[in-house]
Amino acid sequence: MNDSQQHLEHLAEMRSLMERSTRFLSLSGLSGVWAGCCALVGAFFVRNYLELQFLGGNNATDLLYDRSGQSSNAGLGYETTLVLAALIVLVTALAGGWFFTARKARQRGERVWESSSRRLLWALLLPLTTGGIFCLALLYWNLIAFLAPATLVFYGLALLNGSKYTLGDVGSLGLLQIGLGLIGMFFPGRGLELWAIGFGVLHILYGGWMYYKYDR
Repeated sequence: MNDSQQHLEHLAEMRSLMERSTRFLSLSGLSGVWAGCCALVGAFFVRNYLELQFLGGNNATDLLYDRSGQSSNAGLGYETTLVLAALIVLVTALAGGWFFTARKARQRGERVWESSSRRLLWALLLPLTTGGIFCLALLYWNLIAFLAPATLVFYGLALLNGSKYTLGDVGSLGLLQIGLGLIGMFFPGRGLELWAIGFGVLHILYGGWMYYKYDR
């Protein structure tokens, strides 16, 4: 091995060490697949709840949002039911994501909670917290039709902001989520379907691709 090859290997090692110190690289593709499955189950539940509660099972999406605030189910108002469903999906997705990511980190001999993961978490929290408050305001003013698109936009912004501290592919997923959310703002009657595509289908496709690319 000549000197130039040794220098290249040293540079590659230094670059790898720098990436590990500044980027959280233990995100598991299976976390995305799990989150996507949870989102699809949640969207299916909300869709069926809306149709059965307000339209008697008829498929008329545009009317769902108009009538959604006019009734309650099992003693719970629509807003409460929707928030509870969203929280269940969120907690389930996060629990599975933590499990798969922690398992990958152990396999790589790394820790989950370190400086790079803390930077990633902070980068995600600011847009997500802002978006959560914004969505609560939409619920407060009964602007239900814009709720699903708004979650896509703010989630996409969080991914784009967090991509600086993890795998760059996360930023591409964020741009797709933002695009779907903006489209949904102009077609509010299709917000739930776009939400299912963004949080469900795209997560599954992204997670499968990331697993094939990094986890195998």
